Amino acid sequence: MLRKLKLKNLPKHIAIIMDGNGRWAQSQGLPRNFGHKEGISAVERTIDACLKYKIPYLTFFAFSTENWKRSKQEVDGIFDLIRDFLKTKRLDFKERGIKIVTIGDDSAFPQDLQGYLANIKADTENCDNLTVTLAINYGGRADITQAVNKLISKGVKKVSEEDILTSLYTGKTPEPDFVIRTSGEQRISNFLLYQMAYSELYFPKVLWPDFNERHLLKALKVFSSRNRRYGGIK
Repeated sequence: MLRKLKLKNLPKHIAIIMDGNGRWAQSQGLPRNFGHKEGISAVERTIDACLKYKIPYLTFFAFSTENWKRSKQEVDGIFDLIRDFLKTKRLDFKERGIKIVTIGDDSAFPQDLQGYLANIKADTENCDNLTVTLAINYGGRADITQAVNKLISKGVKKVSEEDILTSLYTGKTPEPDFVIRTSGEQRISNFLLYQMAYSELYFPKVLWPDFNERHLLKALKVFSSRNRRYGGIK
């Protein structure tokens, strides 16, 4: 399939803003959390496709610092889905060489959910086929703020760009080459603000629960056609 599309290059790191779960559910006459449940299936499909096409880094914007503003029922439902995902996929990810890491402050989450996150990260620590980052209780502004405070606490007097990059939650993870936001909304919503300085952005209209390998391949074709100049001239 990749050969047929004649892709010149592939991103090393894809970051995805999974938008449209609620609208998908409403279009089906269902409560919003049914959209989040279907969104988990889209996450699994995307992980499978990235493994297939040997894309080494994949990040999902799973729960933002602003998502606490939603109803308690919706937030609790999202937490339940994350629990089930972590429990059912823990052994599968380890067997397939999928490393799970998180960015954001998960200390505000229920204790059992923190435990599931810690367990799957420990179990997959040495996996190297694909690194999947879950951005949970994450916000770009909060990330930059904690990075600056971390440097201040270390007594750093003159801060470099590299200092900030390595102090962000993402640490030494490569910056995303390609950021996809589904549902057609053209916003970055406080996601990886520092890290996506030179990311290619793509806003397909498909709602996240419907996202599949075909949509990813179309996105990869778009990325392959882009001329990335990083402020210079080619």
